[in-house]
Amino acid sequence: QLQLVESGGGLVQPGGSLRLSCAASGSSLDRYAVAWFRQAPGKEREGVSCATTRSDITNYADSVKGRFTISRDNAKNMVYLQMNSLKPEDTAVYYCYAGSWGMDYWGKGTLVTVSS
Repeated sequence: QLQLVESGGGLVQPGGSLRLSCAASGSSLDRYAVAWFRQAPGKEREGVSCATTRSDITNYADSVKGRFTISRDNAKNMVYLQMNSLKPEDTAVYYCYAGSWGMDYWGKGTLVTVSS
């Protein structure tokens, strides 16, 4: 059973940067596609970015394209989300996701607050 734990959230000023990390345990991450989702207060959870098992294909929501970068280190069982030029509307709980063949795994989330 795969377990995912996010870290790296916090309070940052508009225009700042944060790097979220997702540590996987219990299974090898290299068999899973991975993604980051977020949920802002009062809104539904939305996809932010995803990557295939070898990151040969990545996708981004239009709202974060050019500012966020997803990456993974399968040897370390880690997934990252580098977030630059942060905006107040990026404020949300960010969740790490891994999935393969109908098996879905979620972390508990890390809060990112963008405010001056």
